[in-house]
Amino acid sequence: MLGKAIQPEIGALIAERRFEALREQLEDLEVADVAEILEDLPSSDAAVVFRVLPRRIASDVFERLPFEDQERVIREMSQETLGAILNAMDPDDRTQLLEELPAEVTRRLLKTLKPEELRVARTLLGYPEESIGRLMTPEYFAARPEWTVEETAERIREVGGEVETVLYLYIVDEKGRLIDDVHIARLVMARPGTKLAELVDDSFVSLSAFDDREVAVAAFKKYDRFILPVVDRAGVLLGIVTVDDVLDVEEEEATEDVHLFGGQAALEHPYFSARPIEMLRKRAGWLTFLFASGSLTAFTISQFEDLLQRIVTLAFFIPLVISTGGNSGSQSASMIIRGLAIREIDMADWRRVFRRELSIGLTLGALLGLLLGGFILASIGLGAIEQGPAFAVVAMVSVTAIVTLGALLGGLMPFFFKRIGFDPATSSAPCISTIMDVSGTLLYLGLAAALMSVI
Repeated sequence: MLGKAIQPEIGALIAERRFEALREQLEDLEVADVAEILEDLPSSDAAVVFRVLPRRIASDVFERLPFEDQERVIREMSQETLGAILNAMDPDDRTQLLEELPAEVTRRLLKTLKPEELRVARTLLGYPEESIGRLMTPEYFAARPEWTVEETAERIREVGGEVETVLYLYIVDEKGRLIDDVHIARLVMARPGTKLAELVDDSFVSLSAFDDREVAVAAFKKYDRFILPVVDRAGVLLGIVTVDDVLDVEEEEATEDVHLFGGQAALEHPYFSARPIEMLRKRAGWLTFLFASGSLTAFTISQFEDLLQRIVTLAFFIPLVISTGGNSGSQSASMIIRGLAIREIDMADWRRVFRRELSIGLTLGALLGLLLGGFILASIGLGAIEQGPAFAVVAMVSVTAIVTLGALLGGLMPFFFKRIGFDPATSSAPCISTIMDVSGTLLYLGLAAALMSVI
């Protein structure tokens, strides 16, 4: 990468205090390359770079940096430099930064903002966490239906550079309510004297500022758009959300789901940037809960002490039978969680999932039961197991039942957690496995006690 290649040269210019040469060289680079250079520079040197860069370039570079690099550079910047960068940043990117920083740092940064930018920042921070309102930028181009194409084009030339994008024009009434959005291509193709009202077709799609940001992800996928307007409950246009913001959300949601499915709370920082205390806090809670829950397995086994003393062979297959049930549940849970996340599956589909997982669980269970039964019969024939053929039947029935139970639990638990307001990914692989350890042990030994007395 270019940034990595010229990083030593940039470091030398800083050390020699050749700031004019440094500025010229940085201005010739792409913003992404400058951000790449800064990621590995010491914080003090990175702060120097921001002091010599023009304000707009500095804000673009700052937006490209990972959060942990933004945080460390902030601590080295002067109030003046920091204020210039923050005031030039896009409101949505600035809001995301302010949300993630410690409260005392956020208060310091808010003091550096100009009155108008401070008003915007406080407005965006006033929306619920993880709402679309936190993602939007209020920098858009609004037009009135009575304007002509020629008038609109002239206004775009005047203020177009100050807004996020002019790909779409947002037609609003006298109260600011959104009437329609018009693609810039339609404006270009229309005659100069045409009024915007004639270009309106009332087929626009908008987002509510108070909806969860996952709604925005789904809307962008469904309508295949790069930009969507955001309105309040009265339909007043508040801002726009762009696809780059939505991609960041999708990455965060995917990361959170992966962490939850691994049996831990989601990390707020990248792995190597997370403090050890954060790692311990995020992992210890789930691990302690699963450990305590797992102790129920030992209690369950103790209730069948007499049975295990009479038929010691039953104990040999406990790990195999129980882990198979947990694996079956984890498979089902992973598919359902993914289906719910990308909206291939709706909450109303739980009955269909139940029927499907019941069928698949029975089939897989029967297949694995036959394999285990065949193995046990072969072992009995070779004298490796001192039990009769009835034991093979017990094992076959137990595996079939446990695999089916695991599939049903894994398939239905994500629905249960979502219904009670938790992330479906909470029904993680460790969670399913822990439940199957207890329920599977009870089912296995219970069936063995019942069937061995009958067969």
